Amino acid sequence: MPIDARPYPYELLAKPPALVIIDMQRDFVEPGGFGDALGNDVARLQTCIPVIARLLATARRLGLPVIHTREAHRPDLSDCPPSKRQRGDCRLRIGDAGPMGRLLIDGEPGNAIIEELKPLPGEIEIVKPGKGAFYATPLEQILPNLGVTHLLLAGVTTEVCVQTTMREANDRGYTCLLIEDATESYFPAFKQATLEMIVAQGGIVGWVADSDTVIQALERTYG
Repeated sequence: MPIDARPYPYELLAKPPALVIIDMQRDFVEPGGFGDALGNDVARLQTCIPVIARLLATARRLGLPVIHTREAHRPDLSDCPPSKRQRGDCRLRIGDAGPMGRLLIDGEPGNAIIEELKPLPGEIEIVKPGKGAFYATPLEQILPNLGVTHLLLAGVTTEVCVQTTMREANDRGYTCLLIEDATESYFPAFKQATLEMIVAQGGIVGWVADSDTVIQALERTYG
């Protein structure tokens, strides 16, 4: 059963796709985290939380593989290039102490996935030191072991970690669909530009569809 998507229908296979939820962590969506320290309005990202929660509940009910990611660095910052830490003119940098602990550091309270989308036991959680979920992570081994060829992507931010992961996956032969209302950016124009880049030239990066359409197709196919 295909999903009615742009630029043309996205075919679902007998083997379910994996739902990949990118970086829905407190550091990006709550006041006092890294996104806030960069000067962003984090409330913008919170609008996609209930949409992702519905998708997550659907995936769990239908038995789809679920993969969560977090952008995080080791406490000693050995996996954080100095160029990344020093970039920008912000009041707090990666590793500095903030209201929810050290920013973007694995194990700190602010680096945890938000309570509404907290992984269940058995769900895969990828800790990534970069923007893309394939760089310096075991994801490239995990997906073949699951027998997954199709990915449904959600999370934040659209133009940075979500798009990077989608492009990495595309280069590795995965068939990817970004769920439009299950992703968000601090900058609305950047989100819209990313969606258009993905579907341009016959879906050069992948497909885009809204959550209601995706959920209905999943339920018809795997319910």
